[in-house]
Amino acid sequence: MLVIGIAGGTGSGKTTVVNQIIQELPEGEVCVISQDSYYKDTSHLSLDDRAKINFDHPKAIDFDLLVSHLKELKKGKSVEQPIYSFVEHNRTNKTITTYPKKVIIIEGILILTHTDIRKLFDIKLYVHTDSDERLIRRLRRDMAERGRNLDEVLDRYQNTLKPMHQQFIEPTKEFADIIIPNNRYNTVAVGLLRKIINQRLIEN
Repeated sequence: MLVIGIAGGTGSGKTTVVNQIIQELPEGEVCVISQDSYYKDTSHLSLDDRAKINFDHPKAIDFDLLVSHLKELKKGKSVEQPIYSFVEHNRTNKTITTYPKKVIIIEGILILTHTDIRKLFDIKLYVHTDSDERLIRRLRRDMAERGRNLDEVLDRYQNTLKPMHQQFIEPTKEFADIIIPNNRYNTVAVGLLRKIINQRLIEN
């Protein structure tokens, strides 16, 4: 089993890179897990209070559960991955059964901030994108998919996303084995990574 961690700021294009990586890998041999599924359960709070949570701080993530699930997958066991609602700012009461695969990709803005998680990764990536481009992508996504308005997104970006990125996310570049620039030239980096993955799969 090969475990890959992909980090980068909000709107950096991590999902795009993930899709580029898995396009040429054998079908059914890749499992993708999002850090967002592991936001802590906040059912004890009201919706208004949940909306005020700093979701870009490492404390918002249930890393204990994520580490536990990843260890179980490495043992060849399935896990019940939480399902998160960005509309309700909370986990739902449903889960999705996740099975071990030859390649497991964990993606999220904060996954390289946690020592125990980093130790479980065979390859660590950081997707780097210009801050203006990330803001534009975040605006489009939150307004189209998560029911946010323009003022809400801009306020959160200025007061939470930007400072958290500078404090916690950007510094994790130093832990990355590969830094991928998410622009039209990233095909070289992604192609190189695919070769590494295929070689590891052959060796295993």
